[in-house]
Amino acid sequence: MKKTLLMTAALALFMAGGAIAADLKFKPGEDSKFNWQSFEDFKKGHDLKGQTLTIFGPWRGEDEALFKNVYAYFVEATGVELKYSSSENYEQQIVIDTQAGSPPDVAILPQPGLIADLASKGYLTPLGDETKQWLLDNYAAGQSWVDLSTYKGKDGNAALYAFPYKIDVKSLVWYVPENFEDAGYEVPKTMEDLKALTEKIVADGGTPWCIGLGSGGATGWPATDWVEDLMLRTQTPETYDKWVTNEIPFTDAAVVGALDEFGWFAKNDKFVDGGAAAVASTDFRDSPKGLFASPPKCYLHHQASFIPSFFPEGTVVGEDADFFYMPPYASKPELGNPVLGAGTLAMITKDTPASRAFIEFLKTPIAHELWMAQTSFLTPFKSANKDAYANAPMKKQGEILLNSTTFRFDGSDLMPGKIGAGAFWTGMVDFVGGKSAADVAAGVQKAWDAIK
Repeated sequence: MKKTLLMTAALALFMAGGAIAADLKFKPGEDSKFNWQSFEDFKKGHDLKGQTLTIFGPWRGEDEALFKNVYAYFVEATGVELKYSSSENYEQQIVIDTQAGSPPDVAILPQPGLIADLASKGYLTPLGDETKQWLLDNYAAGQSWVDLSTYKGKDGNAALYAFPYKIDVKSLVWYVPENFEDAGYEVPKTMEDLKALTEKIVADGGTPWCIGLGSGGATGWPATDWVEDLMLRTQTPETYDKWVTNEIPFTDAAVVGALDEFGWFAKNDKFVDGGAAAVASTDFRDSPKGLFASPPKCYLHHQASFIPSFFPEGTVVGEDADFFYMPPYASKPELGNPVLGAGTLAMITKDTPASRAFIEFLKTPIAHELWMAQTSFLTPFKSANKDAYANAPMKKQGEILLNSTTFRFDGSDLMPGKIGAGAFWTGMVDFVGGKSAADVAAGVQKAWDAIK
């Protein structure tokens, strides 16, 4: 969960409130980058005057303000009274509220595991085959989003219970364009190219990578993102899914192979700033700083979209620092362009006309473009205008989503807490410390087997 929290800017405590027309950040009909027709069309079919919609979500502080700038348009279009709330302990709060029989109308959560639990207990309303088909038709890598949104209900039957909205991308490699230009390096398009670049930087007398796994009690988690990315680039999505549910064990050759792929980068003293021994002890927040040293202490850094928060003050992403998509293997074209990430999913926890209308609102381009034009929002919705993104780096990340053929949620967040936020983390520390991939995998599997 520490990773999920880092992907959002949850900066303040509980806050609730409604939205009124005066809250509209962008005047309807103005600025052609917005699909105002979708807003007008939605407006015609939804009159909710006199009704109330309660939404419970993870967004607080800055992110809540951004979300309010979106749902204000739902209020404007429908006349509904909307009340949004959150909690510092929102995962526990939604469980308490649903069990007590007082759920919100709509819940928005970033944890598929928690959603699966709510669905299995009968607390969620299926969104129907129409929404399933909508995702297949309108989201890039549509089947991936249907898979992510499908859970078993109380009756044991699988159904679509969630709508993915607001996505984060993790499959990124960061670099400093000026350093690349000075050295004559080009952005690699394949994993083979990335490995060749790694070796060339060493041959030129430099150090290719900055890698840091330090994160206090969560030390080790950055390595899990590496392994998950490499699993998606060496194995099918189905194998990935079986791995995160323990349908295949950690000791399976596919998993051990992905660990060793990470080891190729992280366990070579020449490839990492400070040598392999520094990987576990370097704090992940400090690890990208080597990119900005003069001369560079490293040229490459694998991390999710939040990492610029820890770049030197004044760094302009897209100019002083940039990123590229963690590339696939040319030797495995059948795996396409997989993307690792996270995100939030909206569910109906109380079936009302207003809650159903809100899910329909999320299917409009305007519901995506309004947040795209602010910050901290990416979408795989093909009909949302890419030019609505607030800046070039966001647009570039959005295009990575649109070009994806597979999207998979962060694997360690899907595993039981004792594994994904425990044995997997510590196992990665042991791995960079010298343990073999096979031994580390055996240790993680032993911990998984011990879960009753």
